[in-house]
Amino acid sequence: ATEKDHLQAKVVFGGVLTSRKGVNLPDTKVSIPSLTEKDLKDLDFILNEGVDWVALSFVRSVTDVVELKEHIKRKKKHVLVVSKIEKPEALSELDNIIDVSDAVMVARGDLGVEVSFEKIPLIQKSIVEKCILASKPVVIATQMMESMIENFRPTRAEANDVGNAVLDGADTLMLSGETSVGKFPVGVIDSMHKIIQYTEENAYHFYREHAPQEFDRTFISDSVCYTACKMAQQSKARAIVVFTSSGNTAFNIAAFRPQADIYVFTPNTDLLSRMAILWGVKVYYFDKFTDIDKAIEQTIGILMHSRKLSPDDLVIHVGSTPLQNKGRANMLKLSYV
Repeated sequence: ATEKDHLQAKVVFGGVLTSRKGVNLPDTKVSIPSLTEKDLKDLDFILNEGVDWVALSFVRSVTDVVELKEHIKRKKKHVLVVSKIEKPEALSELDNIIDVSDAVMVARGDLGVEVSFEKIPLIQKSIVEKCILASKPVVIATQMMESMIENFRPTRAEANDVGNAVLDGADTLMLSGETSVGKFPVGVIDSMHKIIQYTEENAYHFYREHAPQEFDRTFISDSVCYTACKMAQQSKARAIVVFTSSGNTAFNIAAFRPQADIYVFTPNTDLLSRMAILWGVKVYYFDKFTDIDKAIEQTIGILMHSRKLSPDDLVIHVGSTPLQNKGRANMLKLSYV
């Protein structure tokens, strides 16, 4: 039964209910907009605080994402958008949502309520695969190591879940209650790091080949990134060095999951923290882009000085020339240290 501002419900399966909890309506099309007036007010506040990413909850359609990005654009900000996939409607429009988003989050908590729980593993794998093909970062979140809210060690099932998320190809694994209200916030990060590191060192599927689409507007730059990663695999290059001001080339390179280390050199200070979401990327501030040969020599020197490179290592540089034009990637060079 309903009244104005009230809802009367019947408890079917009881349990503890605390305040400020969300409401899920499975198999129901909700008319409430994704961005409420309060959301827009909160958004304006955080945009002025200089955030790198904004996550949009309960995305139902492409329109939801476009409206958020247009609002950000009107505020003359360059914040990127993560679309949280947690509604069945989003799954039916997934390809288009990925296309307009800057990143995607598999929000398994609410998704597991809105969709039958037995479907979640395959949905997760499908979203990760689609994001890799689209060169969009993908985050897996919710209940990764939930038992560590109270316990010092994760369960074996949680360790398995984290390892499988890594093997699926996720860019980022996100903790929630484990670090916000958990008793062992540092311990849970340490435990997750150990699982990720061991899985990557012993069983990771590096180099996920997906050839660029012909006649696509980014075909040339996509081909350069594809070739760079292919050459890195065949030559066993130690590193791929990316020159970028927008970050797009770094997104493309990371999507191939190369075994070579990825180092991004950029004059754009916004990217220094923004790129943390990307798989395998380390970012350096660098603004000496007057001469391509000197830039290559200097970046190798920086990596040598920080012991990321050793003598006789093979390095692949990717960028655009002329450097000052800040265009799409059209340059590829192999160098021995």
